Amino acid sequence: MVFVARIQVLNVFSSTIKDMNQAEKEEDQIILGDCVEIMRQMEPDSVDMIFADPPYNLQLRQQLYRPDLSHVEAVNDAWDKFDDFETYDQFTKDWLSACQRVLKPSGTLWVIGSYHNIYRVGTILQNLDFWILNDVVWIKSNPMPNFRGVRLTNAHETLIWAQKQRGTTYTFNHHNLKMMNDDLQMRSDWYFARCSGKERLKENGSRAHSTQKPLALLYRVLQVCTNEGDLVLDPFFGSGTTGAAARLLRRRFIGIDRDETYVRLAKERITGVTPLGEDFLLSQINPRREPRLPFGELIENGFLLPGTTLYFGENSALAAQVMADGSLMMDGKRGSIHQLGRQIKSGPVNGWTAWFYLDQVKGKRYPIDRLRQKLREYLSEKGDLES
Repeated sequence: MVFVARIQVLNVFSSTIKDMNQAEKEEDQIILGDCVEIMRQMEPDSVDMIFADPPYNLQLRQQLYRPDLSHVEAVNDAWDKFDDFETYDQFTKDWLSACQRVLKPSGTLWVIGSYHNIYRVGTILQNLDFWILNDVVWIKSNPMPNFRGVRLTNAHETLIWAQKQRGTTYTFNHHNLKMMNDDLQMRSDWYFARCSGKERLKENGSRAHSTQKPLALLYRVLQVCTNEGDLVLDPFFGSGTTGAAARLLRRRFIGIDRDETYVRLAKERITGVTPLGEDFLLSQINPRREPRLPFGELIENGFLLPGTTLYFGENSALAAQVMADGSLMMDGKRGSIHQLGRQIKSGPVNGWTAWFYLDQVKGKRYPIDRLRQKLREYLSEKGDLES
């Protein structure tokens, strides 16, 4: 895939929607303007994934100070202030409805928030018929203390992952996530430090954005449910973390923000990001998409011989013999690698990973799935493997 290195900054008040939609197909965009108005004029069903970091409506009523009386930089920006819950709820409904319109039927939406707003957002999501797939807890290893000492330290934020339509096929890179997590299924509790130090963008010596998210968080979100070349939309672009992660992972992006300073800083930041080389972005792993190979083909092609002993586990004494027809025999019981496995262990059993053979040269047991991979390579080289 050829990736366009340019980022086009559009002012929605001076650019036509035709210009926006054309640019969307050609290059990454950062659009200055109101996200609801812009999304209402974008092409429907055009976006693969949306990440939204909306105002939290923190409802701060007073200044915060540390025990040494130094002032705490709290989130007191004008964009986070709403008159009441009713106003905030209408704002939330408007931007979520606009997201729903531009999201593909197979697309998914992520929203991040705190206890101040995430429950209200979740309710409105469900009222709009989004289907919630997961809620993820971002646990901060370096949370801001509760300086007044009247509540628990707020050490986490919540992300909601939802699909546009219940029951439709959506992207979930399950096997890649296991690879990132030492072959363990990725859980819904994620540990990342809040943005600080050199990663924090500065403007005139002060933090440029009060709620900048860590790049590691967005890197993982994009790994969960997007593929190279997918179009990612962030309607509250802010400091541009979503765009930086998208550029790094070779996704396309559209970022929208109504603050000119944020748009300028985001462009400067993302322009300095070099996309990963295509050699380092392997296609998403999904064994179900690989050509099916029955166990019997291992025998037919000489990768296993009838009479070979297979062991139910790497260190187990339970053993069965391979029969000429591809079945296994153990203590008078006979069945396929899956059937016999289920007789030994109740519940679902994947025979390819449950049964082990002994490598006589190395003196070590390996799952028979290793032989299946070798058979795939062998058949592929011969040109006998159907995709």
